[in-house]
Amino acid sequence: MTLVALNNMLRGAKEKKFAVGQFNINNLEFTQAIIEAAAEERSPVIFGVSEGALKYMGLEFTVALAKTAADNYAIPVALHLDHGSSFNVVLECIRAGFSSVMFDGSHHPLAENIALTKKIVEVAHIMGVSVEGELGTIGGTEDDLSVTEEDAAFAKPEEAVRFWEETRVDALALAVGTAHGVYKGEPRIRFDIIAEVAGKIEAPIVLHGGSGVPDESIRKAISHGVGKVNVNTENQIASTETIRKILAAKPDLIDPRKYLGPGRDAIKDVVKTKIRLFGSHNQA
Repeated sequence: MTLVALNNMLRGAKEKKFAVGQFNINNLEFTQAIIEAAAEERSPVIFGVSEGALKYMGLEFTVALAKTAADNYAIPVALHLDHGSSFNVVLECIRAGFSSVMFDGSHHPLAENIALTKKIVEVAHIMGVSVEGELGTIGGTEDDLSVTEEDAAFAKPEEAVRFWEETRVDALALAVGTAHGVYKGEPRIRFDIIAEVAGKIEAPIVLHGGSGVPDESIRKAISHGVGKVNVNTENQIASTETIRKILAAKPDLIDPRKYLGPGRDAIKDVVKTKIRLFGSHNQA
């Protein structure tokens, strides 16, 4: 299939009580593992690309990888910019072939976040590209951006509803207690915020920082209106730990295929497990 927008992929997710996973692609092996897992589970899937990953792989290589994966498998695939920092970055990705973009204006005052996001929605929708917005401040570390626990701030339901009504984003990420990276303890998710906002807007809620969140909390969040869950750290850990074990056991090994391949398999196992947890298997 060709790359598709989020609004097509997530349609009905809230009503059917399932979520589609966003799994970040960082290289060829991540891309292969994610698409193979989704295809075997008959699940739609979202390729997430951070600005850091974009710099590492290059814009043209990133789009080519995603398009090749989508063209070779009969499941819906979205190529999604994760945490786009500016209008120019978002526009560059749209022009290059991304089917979905996220603009993270959460560090701006509400009115400015709304104005900037609305401008991006207007341009993106003309191009058939979906948009994810963000409200509140999600803690943790992603790429080189870190937000301390003290600086993280929950989204306010009344502001979230206003944000959606004025921007009409296709998906809305809310700061509800999750964080990017590795958790030091069990996250305390504000399910009440998810439920209140999801009940008043059409767009599904996005849960960032899905790695390491207990399964029961994920299921509960989805039952309250989460339609997209982001996972990256668990895939990175699974791949890296596998590679470290292989190289520790075989210090003379120099063929990257001999350790990157098993690392890819480890990612695939994680993705398949998450797809089943999110309930998106057999939804393609």
